[in-house]
Amino acid sequence: MRLIIRQDYDQVSHYIANYIKERINEFNPTEARPFVLGLPTGSSPIGVYKQLVEFYKRGQLSFANVITFNMDEYVGLARDHPESYHSFMWNHLFMHVDIKPENVYILDGNAPDLDEECKKYEAAIARVGGIELFLGGIGPDGHIAFNEPGSSLTSRTRVKTLAYETILANARFFDGDISKVPKLALTVGVATVMDAREVVIIITGAHKAIALAKCIEEGVNHMWTVSAIQMHPKGLIVSDEDATLELHVKTVKYFKSIEHVHHSLIGPENLSLQGGVKQLKSRVVIETHSAP
Repeated sequence: MRLIIRQDYDQVSHYIANYIKERINEFNPTEARPFVLGLPTGSSPIGVYKQLVEFYKRGQLSFANVITFNMDEYVGLARDHPESYHSFMWNHLFMHVDIKPENVYILDGNAPDLDEECKKYEAAIARVGGIELFLGGIGPDGHIAFNEPGSSLTSRTRVKTLAYETILANARFFDGDISKVPKLALTVGVATVMDAREVVIIITGAHKAIALAKCIEEGVNHMWTVSAIQMHPKGLIVSDEDATLELHVKTVKYFKSIEHVHHSLIGPENLSLQGGVKQLKSRVVIETHSAP
């Protein structure tokens, strides 16, 4: 697992968007061999999506051979509702790039059989060969997707009852009216995310500092489901300085020193290499681990 620290949200968003761009371009996807990307909703990825759209407009990135799977969707909310995650994704990303509608997979929260919908989603992921890179954000309590505290770390896509704290937090998207916030959601499981060949997590803001500390400096714990990334062979967390406020100074220095050494080997201009995607200059493969 690696931790990359940037000054603020904008720099974090740019780093991750550039990382995704380079991963897709290096993969060189085709119709027969698409790049499969897992995507989140919420406030965390908005800056990333904005930057990805800019890359597309500049001709630096294409989604023509990219397949996407979203993390979650509310149950009972019409897909054209302004706060549905279907609407969110089209408004912030899909309608602005060249992705094919048939390559967009979003859970149907109005399916007649929700359990069957979840099974079909897992089957669809398997059918395309699994997810190459899963991007995720977290809540202040360290949950990833709607895998809230106490969720099984071996969980798969399923129906989930939302915690009151999550409903309360999401009320800001529903005119501050808690009664309008759906109480159920369909969500990929922790294991669904961790099955991806690479996982990248966005963590920004002082309100998520405790969650980052739990994830980085303590053990794997189902009460902080993002901590499962510790077990992933290619896990990357990108945070801003505010999110590091609860980390030990030696932890921050450790991960910054890793990046410094990485730059000395491959050069800071090779942005796609900073996340450990590929080594071109020295052919050195760098393995990094959590701070002791």
